[in-house]
Amino acid sequence: HPAILHGPLRRTYAEFYARARRLASALAQRGIGRGDTVTAVLANTPAMLEAHYGVPMCGAVLNTVNTRLDAAVIAFTLDHAESKVLIVDREFARVAKEALALAKARPLVIDYDDLEFSGAGERIGSIEYRDFVAAGDPDFAWRRPDDEWDAIALNYTSGTTGDPKGVVYHHRGAYLLAVGNIVTCGMGKHPVYLWTLPMFHCNGWCFPWTITAIAGTHVCLRRVEAPAIYDAIEREGVTHLCGAPVVMNALLNAPRGNAK
Repeated sequence: HPAILHGPLRRTYAEFYARARRLASALAQRGIGRGDTVTAVLANTPAMLEAHYGVPMCGAVLNTVNTRLDAAVIAFTLDHAESKVLIVDREFARVAKEALALAKARPLVIDYDDLEFSGAGERIGSIEYRDFVAAGDPDFAWRRPDDEWDAIALNYTSGTTGDPKGVVYHHRGAYLLAVGNIVTCGMGKHPVYLWTLPMFHCNGWCFPWTITAIAGTHVCLRRVEAPAIYDAIEREGVTHLCGAPVVMNALLNAPRGNAK
């Protein structure tokens, strides 16, 4: 069954599971384990979905960072979260590099070179994400949480009224919201879900786990723009998406040629 669609990329659930286990294994090989923080500065890409599984599968905590923040705020987050690993999309390399120069934390930096990104952006890490994952074991014996109250994710406010405030998701809370989404939204089985909601925002309202729980298809989207959304709806048969009112307004007010 198709799990992830991203441009020409097509991944089944078997492939998704194997890559998540490889990521968990590769992190464990670097000494990352229970309670360690892995920070991700990523767009809505396959790597971000894999991080939502591979990071907790080695016992670590996923910290997804708002890609619109400036270097000072990201630096504060890296320090406050005590980040051990930073996975950064090439598009956000410049601000991440500035943040690392300001931060006291010295995480392992992993570059993610998304094939759907054609803009400029340097590599600032010691290894590329695909090579890092390839070094992991697809049969890795991943660990379940020792306790349902163990942290699965760490999120931060934007810091508009002071320093960002950290908020911890535990496994129980993430599970309850992920399952609750299924009931609340009445999604049925096998939805085709378009990622217009940033996964850095409250872990995409837990939909990275919701869609997988009902064997849906994750359709990745780097930029939330009306033409790309309408194209994905037509091309991939999208059935569901989430977004703030500004997203819906963009769709409603798009030129008629965008909506076929």
